[in-house]
Amino acid sequence: MQTFRDHLRSLGPGLLWAGTAIGVSHLVQSTRAGAETGLMLLWLVIAANVFKYPAFEAGPRYAAATGLSLLEGYRRLGRWALVLFLGLTLATMFTVIAGVTLVTAGMASALFTEAIPVWGFAGGLLAVVCAVLIFGRYWLLDRIMKVMMGVLTLSTIVTIALVLPRFDATSISIWPGIPDTSPATLLFLCALAGWMPSALDIAVWHTLWGLEKTRGDGRAMTVREATFDFNVGYVGTALLACGFLLLGAIVLHPAGVTIPQSAPAFATTLVDVYAAALGQGARPLILIAVFSTMLSTTLSVSDGFPRALAAAIARLRGPERGDEDRSATYWVALGVCVTGAFVIILFFAQSMRTLVDLATMLTGLTAGAFAILNLLVLRRPEVPEAHRPSPLFTVYHLAGIGFLIAMGGLLLFSVALTQLS
Repeated sequence: MQTFRDHLRSLGPGLLWAGTAIGVSHLVQSTRAGAETGLMLLWLVIAANVFKYPAFEAGPRYAAATGLSLLEGYRRLGRWALVLFLGLTLATMFTVIAGVTLVTAGMASALFTEAIPVWGFAGGLLAVVCAVLIFGRYWLLDRIMKVMMGVLTLSTIVTIALVLPRFDATSISIWPGIPDTSPATLLFLCALAGWMPSALDIAVWHTLWGLEKTRGDGRAMTVREATFDFNVGYVGTALLACGFLLLGAIVLHPAGVTIPQSAPAFATTLVDVYAAALGQGARPLILIAVFSTMLSTTLSVSDGFPRALAAAIARLRGPERGDEDRSATYWVALGVCVTGAFVIILFFAQSMRTLVDLATMLTGLTAGAFAILNLLVLRRPEVPEAHRPSPLFTVYHLAGIGFLIAMGGLLLFSVALTQLS
C-alpha cells in the first residue's frame, strides 16, 4: 500500500504528457479516421502507439536514472545532437502551436458566439495562455491537466458505452487495411501516424517537467515511479485514441459525415457525436469538457516548446546544473512561439484540416530522428546498467525507429506523387 501511495504521489509529468497528447491527434485525426474509413485504420492507430512507446519511455527512464533531462543527454552525445534538436523544434513549433490553438478557438466559437472570428478567439486564447504561464507556472499546469484528463476520460468512456449498442458491422468497415493508394489518402495515413499519440519531442518536455516537479517536491522519483507515471498516461492516451476512432466509426461513418475544414464547424460536428449518445441536454457540458481539454493541450504545448528551446540554448552554453528554472530566454521564446503561431492562424483560419495535416506531417518527418537520439542517450555511461534497455527492448526500440523512418519515407513519396499528379 505504501508503494502504491508513492506511485499516486508521483503522478504528474505523465499526466501532463497525456494532456499534451490528447488533443488534435485524438479529437481531430482519430475521429476523422473513424468517420471516413470506419474501423479500417484502427491497426494504424495501434501500431503508431506501440512502435513509438520505446522512444517516449526513454524520457522518464533517463531522467529518473540520472537526475538529468534528455537535453543534457543530447549535449553529452555531442553539440551536433543539440543543434539537430533545435533545428527539428524550430521546423515544427509554429505549426503545432497554431494547429492546437486553432482547434481550441473553434471550440470557443461554438461554445460562446460565432460573431467573433475564429482568429479573434485564437488571439485571445494565446493571451490567456501567456498569462497562465507567467503567473501559474508548473503547479497550475499540473492541476489543470489532472482535472481535464479526468473529465475527458470519463465523458469518453460513458459516450462509448452508450453508442456501442449501435454498432452495426454491415455499415462499418471493420477489416484492417487502407481505403486506397491515392496521394491524398497516403498523406492522411502519414499525418495520422505522425502525431499519434503525439510528437516525439514531448519526450524532452516530459523530462523538463519531471525535473521541475522534483524541485517542487524536494524528492526525486525512482525509475519505477517515473515509468509508472508515464505508463498510466501513455496507456490512457492509446485507449482514448481508439475510443475516438470508434466514436467516429459508429456515429459519423454510417451517416457519411466528413470532418469539416473550418474549426467552428468541426467543433459542432464533434459535439454532435456526444450529444447523439448522451442527449441534446448534455450538449453545453460536452462542449465545455472538449473545449477545456483542448485549452489544456494549448497550455502545455505553449509551455513545452519555449521551455525546451530555452533549455537547449542553455545546454549549448554548458552542462545542466540541476537547479535551473525558466530564464529570460524562456520568456523571449514564449513570445516568439505565440506570435509566429498567430501569424500562421491568420492564414489558415478557415482551413483547419489543412493546417492540422501540415503540422502532423512535419512531426512525422522528425520522429525518426528523435527516436534515434533517445536510444543513443539511453546507452550512455551515465545511465546505470540496471536501467539501460535490455537487448530485447533495444530490438523493440530499433523496430520503432524502422517504423518511423518508413512512415517518413512514405510521406515524402506521397508528397512527390501529389506534385506529379
